[in-house]
Amino acid sequence: MPWWGWMIFGAFLLGSELLAIDAAFYLVFIGIAAILTGLVGLIGLELEFWAQWLLFAGLSLFAMVLFRKQLYQKIRGGGVGFDASPVGDTLKLEQSLQSGDSCRMAHRGTTWTILNNGSETMDKGSNVRVTSVEGLTLVISPSITNNIEAGE
Repeated sequence: MPWWGWMIFGAFLLGSELLAIDAAFYLVFIGIAAILTGLVGLIGLELEFWAQWLLFAGLSLFAMVLFRKQLYQKIRGGGVGFDASPVGDTLKLEQSLQSGDSCRMAHRGTTWTILNNGSETMDKGSNVRVTSVEGLTLVISPSITNNIEAGE
């Protein structure tokens, strides 16, 4: 394939990934490999047809294995320090919970099972803190603000 064919192929792959198809950056690195293969032909290094495809495949695999994951995480990953876990959130109880009891309650746009894993009863309207998540269950404990208000 002539060098300009590789360049067009690479530009098509890059444009497809960036404008139309979300292929998790695979097409970006395949497109870059095609452009690099075209640049080899542009500088005057004439390779056999099979050698061009071998170079293209090698560059594609090399780039994807070494760089794709890191670049994808930087561009598409969550923000630095972002934690989607509800651990540490404060809730206001809608009903009293005895030790070991559970109830259903809305939080963050969905309904969770709330479990009182402590040794004391938590009253309706008290603030509680999510200490852990066990599947679809939020394990709670009394909030520090409740302890301060109670004089503890």
